[in-house]
Amino acid sequence: MNTGDRHDARSTRAGAVPRPAGPPPAHLPPVPSAAPPLSRTEDWLTTSRPDAGPGIWRYAHVPRPERPEQDVVSDRSLLVGAVISLLTGLLIWSLWWNNYIPYWLVPMKLVTPSEWWNPGMYGGPRTPDAYEGVAVYTGLFGAALVYWFGRLGNWAEVFRRFVRSREQPFRALAAAALAALVQVLTWTGTLPVVDPVMILLPDAWLGGGGNRYVAALVVYAVYALIVLALLYPFARMGDWAGALRRRPAPSAPAAPAHPAADPARWPELRAAGEREAADLLTAEVRGGRMGDLDLVRIRQAWDTAGDDPERRAFFTATVLRDGAEAFTHPSGARDLPRRTATHDLLAGQVRIGAYVDDEPNPYQRRGAGTALEPAALGTSLLAVGPPGAGKTQRLTAPVVESLALQALAGKCSVIVVCAAGTDLLGDEAYDVVVKLGDRGSVHDLDLYGTATDAEAASTVLAEALVGDLDTVDTGRAATALAQLVGPYHAVHGCFPAVPELYELLRADPAALQRLAAELDAAGADAMLRDLSSRVRQMGTASDPCPALADRLALLDRPAFTDFFDTSATARPFSLRALQHHPMRVRVELPERGHAEASRLLARLVLAQFLVAVTARTDRSLFSCLVLDDATATLTAETVRGISRIRSANAGVVLNLRTVDDVPEALHIPLLGAVGCHMAFSGVTTWDGRRFTEAWGTEWVETTEVAQHTVFANQPLTRAIHWLRKLVTGKAVVTSAVTVRKVERERWSASELARGVPAGHAVLSLTTVHGEHAPPLLVDLRG
Repeated sequence: MNTGDRHDARSTRAGAVPRPAGPPPAHLPPVPSAAPPLSRTEDWLTTSRPDAGPGIWRYAHVPRPERPEQDVVSDRSLLVGAVISLLTGLLIWSLWWNNYIPYWLVPMKLVTPSEWWNPGMYGGPRTPDAYEGVAVYTGLFGAALVYWFGRLGNWAEVFRRFVRSREQPFRALAAAALAALVQVLTWTGTLPVVDPVMILLPDAWLGGGGNRYVAALVVYAVYALIVLALLYPFARMGDWAGALRRRPAPSAPAAPAHPAADPARWPELRAAGEREAADLLTAEVRGGRMGDLDLVRIRQAWDTAGDDPERRAFFTATVLRDGAEAFTHPSGARDLPRRTATHDLLAGQVRIGAYVDDEPNPYQRRGAGTALEPAALGTSLLAVGPPGAGKTQRLTAPVVESLALQALAGKCSVIVVCAAGTDLLGDEAYDVVVKLGDRGSVHDLDLYGTATDAEAASTVLAEALVGDLDTVDTGRAATALAQLVGPYHAVHGCFPAVPELYELLRADPAALQRLAAELDAAGADAMLRDLSSRVRQMGTASDPCPALADRLALLDRPAFTDFFDTSATARPFSLRALQHHPMRVRVELPERGHAEASRLLARLVLAQFLVAVTARTDRSLFSCLVLDDATATLTAETVRGISRIRSANAGVVLNLRTVDDVPEALHIPLLGAVGCHMAFSGVTTWDGRRFTEAWGTEWVETTEVAQHTVFANQPLTRAIHWLRKLVTGKAVVTSAVTVRKVERERWSASELARGVPAGHAVLSLTTVHGEHAPPLLVDLRG
């Protein structure tokens, strides 16, 4: 069966992960009633990944609670207000209890019989009913007093902030202490609770029908209800039930979840009727023999099979034969030699830091992890920062590592272009390593990208050679190259190597005459006329060949003698191989000794990548090109190409020291072509201005508060103001608040240049689905 050559090949090279010992059991044992301990992979798989906005690390992400109110009373003011209200309430209660409040019985006298009271305005109770009424009246007044001054002193907020917000067991113990105090005050008669309750109960209940034992039982039951009623609010405030649950008694283990609710039991396979394969994979996961990469790789193979019965049958047979090693990458690797970043392969994310838990980040994103994924990289990413800002270590390395892992899972292909010696994984982490300028390199690079058409090959090569020159028209340069490489290909069946092409470009008479004679002998009249036309234009003012020859001379050096072989026996690496294979490719450039040649080769790789990804018909694999240093690499045509590859399921990651490393005419088009922008700490104000223009403005709500001191003229008012200042520590003022909406830049150029701390960056994201994340401050060390 044809599987696209993604999973069929196997490798027996040293260092490969061994197979599990022995074949899987034919009949798996029944699921026990007590679930066994979760394996590392199962625990990772069952961890929640809630939906979140772009750029948020979803693994075990907990959405931030609603933002608290801004105008929160300080602890000092809250306690002072509570103490003052408590003292005031105690003062009033003391005056009431000691009969210092005149006419306090008048309201009760108005609603009760006059014979209950002694004559006169100050006459007290005379009958037992009056005494009982006074007791109930006192209890009601005490309850009203507690409610009123409790609201006035905001005692509920005091309890919430200083008791309920604390951890156990302090919360339960504090509530118990308050409950004990209330019980003591109640049963000593300081708080009028017991007497009013007993008076309001019918005498028949308390009498027990003449039976003293029943009467005693009723009285004690009422006492118990009073105790429980007084304990209930403190039990809720102290969460006594939660404190007791902290030490639960041993209970029966929970039964395993239903297979449809457990992702480790492969519910998608069970729903399709592949129960045997699902049981085997479940045993591999729970036995710890399947890693996260194995799981994602097999899931990808199942998704690729789709609804095709033959593909499903092949999938099932492969899984039953190989278990966790099924559909291994053609290299035979089941993981990278080492991981340095934090990855969630199930979501395709790599964590690069955390959003700063402070302004100017939005409240809901503060403290959340920052992650990148193919959905964002598919719109391409531009990172700008000075040397030492951390572009390679804190951005490029995690992204390359994530893409390499996803390539092993059969989900993407990645090509990394960097200087020789750059620490971006070791050579063993790649399938192809092209070390240009190093005679020990195993692989070569195809100068023409395996193109068979002279026009297409010349267009890409001209873009690499003179695409960055304003004085040379790239279209005319491509035509000139086609008029030379086309005739050469017609005679030799291959395109010219660097030395032969250099001779033709600098109009070497012997080389041109030899090629013309070969064309004449082959009878290629059309190609001979094309060559003759090129020869006639050589030496004119608009001839691009001298510029092409000067640039090509950078590759006609002894260091590149063994490279760019175009003979029939040569098998150089071509970026067209990325169309159908999940490959990991690393291209090293000799920047130290051949800086100009390295920039030319970087332009060549970029141009070939853009052509390869847009020309492919199968776009199921995500392809990404990572340029660790894109200085002098971008041209007008490649910038236009970057904006087009978004729809081809491909993207590029570009690192620049400054935006000025790109021609000024391309500043705005480049920032518009990429969907993700990243400004590292230390960018200049000129670079910051470009990012500010790209990010635009937003409407913000501003609040202006003007405070004016209040001056009192009356002595009593002055005394009250003095007492208030003594209690609160602030003078008495009136505030005039003005709230309005204004349009401001999301980040100003000066903020980007001076306000981004070391080890931080400002990141904005756009996904291929059209979701946006505003520019936010990210701590890359988190």
